[in-house]
Amino acid sequence: MHLSSILVGFAGLLVSASAKPSNNTVYKHFDCGVDISRASEHFNKTVRLMHQGVFKAHSGTQIAGLTVRAAKQPIVVDVAFHIVSTTAKAGTITQKMADDQLAALNKAYAPSNISFNRIATTFTTNDAWAVGQSADATAMKNSLRSGTYRTLNIYFMTDLAGSILGTCSLPSDIGPGTPAPSTYITDGCMIQANTMPGGNIYGFNQGMTTVHETGHWMGLLHTFEGYSCTGTGDYVSDTPMQSTSTDGCPSKPPKDSCPGVAGVDPIHNYMDYSDDSCYTGFTGGQTKRMANMWNTYRLGR
Repeated sequence: MHLSSILVGFAGLLVSASAKPSNNTVYKHFDCGVDISRASEHFNKTVRLMHQGVFKAHSGTQIAGLTVRAAKQPIVVDVAFHIVSTTAKAGTITQKMADDQLAALNKAYAPSNISFNRIATTFTTNDAWAVGQSADATAMKNSLRSGTYRTLNIYFMTDLAGSILGTCSLPSDIGPGTPAPSTYITDGCMIQANTMPGGNIYGFNQGMTTVHETGHWMGLLHTFEGYSCTGTGDYVSDTPMQSTSTDGCPSKPPKDSCPGVAGVDPIHNYMDYSDDSCYTGFTGGQTKRMANMWNTYRLGR
């Protein structure tokens, strides 16, 4: 979750005082602040049409003036990794961590026929950018961003502001043709660098924060969107209704925040807030949604 695209707000994460390995940091809860209320009007209209079955991904279809391109599988996403560290932490985020993160991303998305082609890995030491307060985050992206609107830029920051694990933009209409980068400069994901495989964020250091946030960039909402047992939820028909986000990986009894509705909470879904080790995949509906969103907003941009 930027001009036409949005820069999602940050929601704080409280640091837990629970037992942890001495060299690790514990976050009480995964929170990224991406929800439908922060999406663009165009995204909101499009996701409603997709949910209602009105949307049809055929060449020439018009949605609010945007031509929908025919779906083409597989989807290959160019991705640029930007490692941004404070002076004190320079060198703590390694090339191996970046390589392992790419492997985790590709493994998670492979069943959805989506792969990620890394076009760059940059390493930058900048005390302000590594924190990423508003103006500093914009300056960082202006300097480091690679590719076009269909290029996923991920900024791995050692001291990401607000003690959050990550945040990302949802796709939105950036206009016809090939707009200037200034129209989408804030697009992309900002991730706490130590959530990468081998990082020191206890419970969240297998690279799944990047998997989750990339899901937003591909057009997915949280499985608990709306925090309700009624309504449209995340606008995907095969994710059970869920009124609370998940902490950890509860199993016995199964977490069921909507007992009056079929299905238990999808705690193993990448778009919940579970621990990294709890995640296992996306649903078929989410896979279809990502393909539709890719072809609507990013393909050819």
